[in-house]
Amino acid sequence: MSLGQKLTEFLSRIQSLMQGGGKQAVQKQQAQGKLTARDRVAAICDPGSFHEYDLFVEHRCQDFGMDQKKLPGDGVVTGTGTVQGHPVCMFAQDFTVAGGSLGLAHARKITKIMDHAMKMGVPLIGINDSGGARIQEGVNSLAGYGEIFYRNTLASGVIPQISVILGPCAGGAVYSPALTDFVFVVDRISKMFITGPEVIKTVLGEEISMEDLGGARVQAEISGNAHFFATSEQECVEQIKRLVTFIPWNNRKRSDPFPSKPPRPGRDIDAIVPEDPRKPYDIRDVVRAVCDDSDFFEIQEFWARNLVIGFARLDGQTIGVVGNQPAYLAGVLDVDASDKAARFVRFCDAFNIPLVSFVDLPGYLPGVDQEHAGVIRHGAKILYAYSEATVPKITVILRKAYGGGYIAMCSRHLGADFVCAWPTAEIAVMGPEGAANIIFRKEITEARDPDAMRRLKIKEYQDKFANPYIAARDGHIDAVIQPDETRDFLMHAIHVSAAKTETRPARKHGIPPF
Repeated sequence: MSLGQKLTEFLSRIQSLMQGGGKQAVQKQQAQGKLTARDRVAAICDPGSFHEYDLFVEHRCQDFGMDQKKLPGDGVVTGTGTVQGHPVCMFAQDFTVAGGSLGLAHARKITKIMDHAMKMGVPLIGINDSGGARIQEGVNSLAGYGEIFYRNTLASGVIPQISVILGPCAGGAVYSPALTDFVFVVDRISKMFITGPEVIKTVLGEEISMEDLGGARVQAEISGNAHFFATSEQECVEQIKRLVTFIPWNNRKRSDPFPSKPPRPGRDIDAIVPEDPRKPYDIRDVVRAVCDDSDFFEIQEFWARNLVIGFARLDGQTIGVVGNQPAYLAGVLDVDASDKAARFVRFCDAFNIPLVSFVDLPGYLPGVDQEHAGVIRHGAKILYAYSEATVPKITVILRKAYGGGYIAMCSRHLGADFVCAWPTAEIAVMGPEGAANIIFRKEITEARDPDAMRRLKIKEYQDKFANPYIAARDGHIDAVIQPDETRDFLMHAIHVSAAKTETRPARKHGIPPF
């Protein structure tokens, strides 16, 4: 065979394999409003930057007629490229090929690119669109999932892992995204569940739609499995590209610096927080009033809304933001908010991202439901995460900081490096009303006018503790600052702590309250 003939055969093979499951399967995918695997990769990567590997891989299964089936690329696209100039490793399951089902060869393509990402020290982006394990391959499919889970765990805290759910992700497949750092979902396209509607109907006799069981909104609002929710694949792509600009390539690097920009005009921080401590406000307005270009990239926006997390920049440097949200449940810590904060704190600590905490909360949420849901165990996670973190930790107490909530929100006692408070800060075991009823119960009960005495004692407690000066006197906070000094305080703290080093006792690992 001549060189020309060989080249012709090569191009013919390539063209056939690049068509995935064929024209009809591609049209069906597109009719559902979904891009193909290669179109998704091209949309996420910088133009012309993606290089595909293992296109010629084939399965070895001989059972149930599989010996007669040719599956192009075995249903998954793998390779390397760049996103916003950052090198990344990627895989994208191809639903047009056997429903994107995972067999052993499919899994080995994924684990190979995962190993490559670890060696190269670059982020891994995985696009999930699969009907699940390839039944014809039996235990080999299960083995493939196990190999992926194992590598997700090894890569955790070493390289950023990003999962994009752009179709079904069912059964054992869901646990790989759950082990990664960020999960993206798209409305009406993404589906995640361990047991499908058919099985639930058979076992429990309950009718439930796939969307209600594990659709994008469920994962973003109820379960908390998803970190980013989009209304279209294009919006999802833009979210991924934006995220990549905030995070480093690996745990040995820092995030790329950007030019410093002041907050946008018209954001008067002095006017955001009401004087009345019972009135709500949006903590995100405070964040945008101090960060560069007022650009705050929120994470898990629709889940556990009483706590806000996300990325921003100060003087060009990426920071992780954790803030109580007074506009929702007064910003209390509960089971979900504690989990939300703890996982984010640990990500920032693993990838050298300084933490800034904005505090305004009445404490942990009381109640039978919370106690039975394990608020003690879950609440301890945020304590553990902040205490364990060795990145720079800066805390700003805006208003209420009561009880265990004060301690949990990165207080000096959990290792905060810098703690400041606004003059409106109230730091105490509990609110004035509750404290007065306990401390002055006898005086109030025996008074000729109990209501008047209660008001008097509440004021007495407020005068004593509804300010930051007792805590400042005892060195628990470093400075009392005016609200308009917050940005300067934070930038100074970030610069001073840039070379921070902190060691921990020698051990294999700690035991968090999982």
